[in-house]
Amino acid sequence: MSIVLLVVGLSLLVGAIFLFNRLIRDRNRVRSAWSDIDVQLTRRYDLVPRLVEAVKAYAGHERATMEAVTELRKRSAAAERLADKAGLEDQLESGVQKLLLLAEAYPDLKASHNFLELQKELAEVEDYLQYARRFYNGAVRILNTRIETVPDMAIAQLFRIEPAEFFVADTRAAPEVKF
Repeated sequence: MSIVLLVVGLSLLVGAIFLFNRLIRDRNRVRSAWSDIDVQLTRRYDLVPRLVEAVKAYAGHERATMEAVTELRKRSAAAERLADKAGLEDQLESGVQKLLLLAEAYPDLKASHNFLELQKELAEVEDYLQYARRFYNGAVRILNTRIETVPDMAIAQLFRIEPAEFFVADTRAAPEVKF
C-alpha cells in the first residue's frame, strides 16, 4: 500500500513539475514576444524624428502635424500600461502615415532620397510590428487559456502566475491629425 501511495505521490509531483514548467515557458514566450514588439517600437521611435526633420525641410508650415507626431511618440514611450501604449501606438501610426502622405503635396519631398529611405524603413518596421503583435497576442492567448483550464489552473494559482494582457489597439479612437 505504501508503494502505491509513493508512486501516486511521485506521479502527482512529476505532473505538477511538468505543468509548472510549461506555464513558465509560456510566460517567458509572452515576455519574449513583448520584447520583440518593444524592439520594433524603439526602431519606430528612432525613425520618427528623422521623418519629421525630412518633412520639415520641405514643408515647414506643417508644424502642427509634426508636433502632434512628436508628442505622441513621447507619450507612447512614457506609457506604462499596455492598453495605454496600444492606443497611443495606433495614434502614432496614423500620424506617421499622414506625414508620409505629405509627399504627395511636395514633389521635392517625394523625390528626396532621404525621405524615400525613411518611408521604406517605416514600412518595414510596421510590417514587423504587425507580425510581432500577432505573435505576442498568440502567446498571451496560449498562456491565458492554460491558466484558466484544469489542471494548469491549480498550478497557476498556487504559484501566482497571472494572465497576460493582450495588445489591443482601438483604431476607432484615433484622433484626426489635420493638415
